[in-house]
Amino acid sequence: MKRRFLLHGLPLLGAAALGLRLNAAWAAEEAPDALIGRLTQEALDIIQADKAVQAGDVGRIMEVMDQKIMPFLDFQRMTSSAVGPGWRQATPEQRTRLQAEFKTLLVRTYSGAMSQAKNLTFSLKPMRSSPEDKDVIVRTLIKGRGDPVQLDYRLEKTPGEGAGWKIYNLNVLGVWLVDTYRSQFSQEINAKGIDGLIATLSERNKANAVGDTKSAKG
Repeated sequence: MKRRFLLHGLPLLGAAALGLRLNAAWAAEEAPDALIGRLTQEALDIIQADKAVQAGDVGRIMEVMDQKIMPFLDFQRMTSSAVGPGWRQATPEQRTRLQAEFKTLLVRTYSGAMSQAKNLTFSLKPMRSSPEDKDVIVRTLIKGRGDPVQLDYRLEKTPGEGAGWKIYNLNVLGVWLVDTYRSQFSQEINAKGIDGLIATLSERNKANAVGDTKSAKG
């Protein structure tokens, strides 16, 4: 049971490692593996100290994401990759809705596992890349009470304003997060279209919110 909660919480832990006390200029200069190593440790420290995050407080986790994480996460790329070919046909309004509902889904899906993500350590694996690479994978090993869990990050080096390394996918035990959702979203789009996918995500988020309220009262 603890291992299942740990696996569920790792993607959010990975997201939490993206933006704590980081500015864009620093991100541009810092090597991707050094960035992941430093921020992962900061994320673990916050989980250890923040009681609201430990309790899976969705509001607090959303606040942390908006303030600390989102500027350093290529969430539009994550969402567009998860939606697949349908993203190209989506209107700007539909894309905005998709990103908002997808973010809420991820936070609510993994927030309940945060109470289990304590007393963890990690190590970085050697990174196979060249200085000129713009797209890399950083591999880490998360260690807790059970067997170590491999958590990989795929990053791209973005140009222009806010340039720097940004994460756009996470891999837990050989399964890429975006790919998992792409399969689910594809079925919804084929059956109901983009608006149908948005409606399904919205309904799922509302149901999860009701579950959060019941859990809090219980």
